[in-house]
Amino acid sequence: MSPTLNALLPPLMLIASNVFMTFAWYGHLKYKSAPLFIAILASWGIAFLEYCLAVPANRLGSEVYSTAQLKTMQEVITLVVFAGFSAFWLKEAITLNHVIGFVLIACGAAFVFRA
Repeated sequence: MSPTLNALLPPLMLIASNVFMTFAWYGHLKYKSAPLFIAILASWGIAFLEYCLAVPANRLGSEVYSTAQLKTMQEVITLVVFAGFSAFWLKEAITLNHVIGFVLIACGAAFVFRA
């Protein structure tokens, strides 16, 4: 695989896995009338798809990134995906405090990627 693809594919896979993870963890909140057991089974099924992307993303990514960088990338991606999910799926407002908190976390993440 080309070096560019090795660097680009893991973050793209992590973005996709985070979409699945966020739906697995929080998607059922839109359907609170559904039985909890059904929510758990549906979440497990969705989480399987998340793992099918996250595990190879980390395996491939470890050729280019350190594990600390992969974990940091994962957390920042999680926040961005979650913010979009909250706003569009759950119809919850993203407040200024949320944005400030996410920016501070992203600033911390930038230190992990500094050479």
